[in-house]
Amino acid sequence: MISFMLAMDRNRVIGLNNDLPWHLPKDFRFFKERTTGHTIVMGRKTYDSLGGALPNRKNVVATRKNMKFPDNVEVIKDLKKIQEWNKADSEEEFFVIGGGEIFQQALPYADRMYITFIDESFEGDSYFPEFNEKEWNLTSKEKGEKDAKNPYDYYFLQYDRK
Repeated sequence: MISFMLAMDRNRVIGLNNDLPWHLPKDFRFFKERTTGHTIVMGRKTYDSLGGALPNRKNVVATRKNMKFPDNVEVIKDLKKIQEWNKADSEEEFFVIGGGEIFQQALPYADRMYITFIDESFEGDSYFPEFNEKEWNLTSKEKGEKDAKNPYDYYFLQYDRK
């Protein structure tokens, strides 16, 4: 299964200056719980924003640039590679984690989207692409717990392709 994992605001903002414009520790925990033990696929800018490979996951960077990456990072030139992996191992969940360009390219073959929807508006320069909601079922919606460290209203949404 090819899944998206992201957080976005009311205006589809997913980033600002190669970082998140908010801080939600409970969303970080959700991300870690879902993706640990799986393959995560990201663009080079997202990789840079993480400061390196995330532990306990297979890290894949999609880039057309000829760059050097650590041995624990696999580099692919074309996102169609994850379609091949998905066909070869349909039991595995492959997580596309950003950024905006990567989401746009992979949207046609995504099976599931985990979206942390933050009910606020932030300044941003990277956006999640528009998608046709008629092609998706909202299969889960859970309100996140708001507290001093998680100061926004937010929801964990799961969409599955029809």
